[in-house]
Amino acid sequence: MKRFLVLLFIVLLSLPSKADEGMWIPLLLDKFNIKTMQEMGFKLSAEDVYSVNQACMKDAVLSFGGGCTGEMISAQGLLITNHHCGYGQIQSHSSLENDYLTDGFWAMSKKEELPCPGLFVTYLKRMEDVSDLVLEGVTDAMGDEERSSLVSKNSAKIIAAAIENTHYTANVVPFYMGNQYFLFVYERYNDVRLVGAPPSAIGKFGGETDNWIWPRHTGDFALFRVYAGKDNKPASYSPDNVPYEPLYYFPISAKGIEEGDFTMVFGYPGSTNEYVPSYHIDMIKNHVNPKLIGIRGAKIEIMEAAMAEDPLVRIQYSTKKSNVANSWKRWIGETQGLEKMNTIGKKEEFEADLTKWIEEDNGRKERYGHILPEYKRLYDEWKEYYLAYNYTNDVFFSNGAEAVGYARNIEPLARLIEEGGTENEVAEMKERLISGAERFFKNYDVEVDKKLFVAVFSLYSKDIDPSWQPPEFIDFMKSCKGDPSSLVDKLYSTSIFTDEGRYLEFVENLDKKRLKRLYKDPFYKLSVGVNNFLSNEVIVGYRRIQSSIQSLNRHYMKAQLEFQQDKLFYPDANSTLRVAFGTVKGYESEDGIYFRHYSTLKGIMEKDNPDIYDYDVPDKLRELYELKDYGNYLQDGEVPVCFIATNHTTGGNSGSPVINAEGHLIGINFDRAWEGVASDMAFNPAQSRNISLDIRFALFIIDKFAGAGYLLDEMTIVD
Repeated sequence: MKRFLVLLFIVLLSLPSKADEGMWIPLLLDKFNIKTMQEMGFKLSAEDVYSVNQACMKDAVLSFGGGCTGEMISAQGLLITNHHCGYGQIQSHSSLENDYLTDGFWAMSKKEELPCPGLFVTYLKRMEDVSDLVLEGVTDAMGDEERSSLVSKNSAKIIAAAIENTHYTANVVPFYMGNQYFLFVYERYNDVRLVGAPPSAIGKFGGETDNWIWPRHTGDFALFRVYAGKDNKPASYSPDNVPYEPLYYFPISAKGIEEGDFTMVFGYPGSTNEYVPSYHIDMIKNHVNPKLIGIRGAKIEIMEAAMAEDPLVRIQYSTKKSNVANSWKRWIGETQGLEKMNTIGKKEEFEADLTKWIEEDNGRKERYGHILPEYKRLYDEWKEYYLAYNYTNDVFFSNGAEAVGYARNIEPLARLIEEGGTENEVAEMKERLISGAERFFKNYDVEVDKKLFVAVFSLYSKDIDPSWQPPEFIDFMKSCKGDPSSLVDKLYSTSIFTDEGRYLEFVENLDKKRLKRLYKDPFYKLSVGVNNFLSNEVIVGYRRIQSSIQSLNRHYMKAQLEFQQDKLFYPDANSTLRVAFGTVKGYESEDGIYFRHYSTLKGIMEKDNPDIYDYDVPDKLRELYELKDYGNYLQDGEVPVCFIATNHTTGGNSGSPVINAEGHLIGINFDRAWEGVASDMAFNPAQSRNISLDIRFALFIIDKFAGAGYLLDEMTIVD
């Protein structure tokens, strides 16, 4: 194993880095990438990007809420990320009286900033290649279970040593499909407050219609502030906390961008699958995506119709609808992109060449000859588990039939009472359920849920083979003779889980005598039954096959590295800090259609439509445009809004800083162009483009639109 890692290092070190494609490990920039970056125009060093010996860019980049990226832009803990990353926080503070989604929110002093319970940010303190330590004692003769156990044991020791006598957290993460391991040490801050957010008609301008589409005209940003104890260390929320003083924050460039300019995206990309076999692509493209697209589309149609009719429902379901729609539209684009690039065909061609190479050597046949045939067998089985697992979750537990999904939360309390838990244990669990109920019912509408219930149950019955349906669901569909709408009104008028008052009264008074009523509730029976079915029938098989595939992946990655020694392999994204670099560049979408590299405020006005919520430009912005009151935020006579570049990004990169050759912040990454959405599995250099908010538009909105120019005084703005 150690010999393989040395080979991997030598192979990568001997190859020239290529621009655009790739999500690179910041610790290794000096070895693999910095020369190429500098040839492209980057004027700084690898130490300026990542260092443990001096303040650097990594100290300004943070994981925002565990799913997005953000960055420090002042010495007083001010951070900027995407509006859609902060959307849930903005929505949680919104009401009919204070509709911050529609009207925006701007704190005009630190005292007006809004606490965001549960929101956290993490900073990377250091990373380290710990492959030798993780793989100590591992041999090629070990079985997968024994190997995994030893890797976990070794990783736990490494983590414990790394955080001993500190307040840090850490994890050990596999790279190159388990052939290399890195330790990451983090510092987490839990007091984060909302500072400013534009109206959704700016921050989400274009809504789902424009999502994943270029040109974009979306002011996708929001401002938060990190607070700390008086020692600048993490502290729970307190009015006595003070703004966090970061080790580094980004200077902001006001000079703008030109086509061909160097760009670097620094953030936490979530997950990519660049090196999987053709069977994986086929499973996603042809077996799973089509049905998930169908059920997500049905949910979106119901939510959008209800949101258009009722302002309160619009607030309640805004985050839910966005979560449902984001993946729905990406899957559509991903499927089209994979088809357009003939990704499966190209993978099959590669696999044929790889097989020929393997067959030419007895040693290679012994090491790698079993991989592709075994992949085929496993994926034929796994695709059924994969669809059943994801589709079932989408119906019952992921913004589907919400009351049904919510019902499973009470099961631990029922079990505790049944087993004779202490009075204190029962009281504590009831308190947690009551607290959670307030959050659930604040964003719940029974009439919307009825429609979702009928739609998703009908689709589930049709799309999923009965052998993959929970028995409780089959029994329910028999009871309603295949028509869930025939029972929906009765169920929702009587269930414990569809009315906040009914639910709270039941939880508060739940004892052994009342358990009978709980066990008779049809939503409880469905929820617990489905959850048990997933746990016992689906997830067990899903993980068994997944484990076998992961073991093959490790060997398949080795084979690819050995077979293609003239190719530079970057590691797949895995929610760890990465660098992507490229250039500002337009692209040809279709024959005769070329998209330039930027959009402007003029385009917002051209899309303005007061009759459509997502295109109803705020009056103040119209006024600024009509008066040409643009301040110093112009380029070529227009206010720039967004731009595109060739950086390789994915989910998790939302909110990432886009940095120019001087190390200054020029934009906030927020999306990808439709034609390149398949880049999670197949990068298309001709059309894969990341979409970013031009930082000058954010400054324009803060200053001229919101009148919060005092925030600019905190920043370092350079020409």
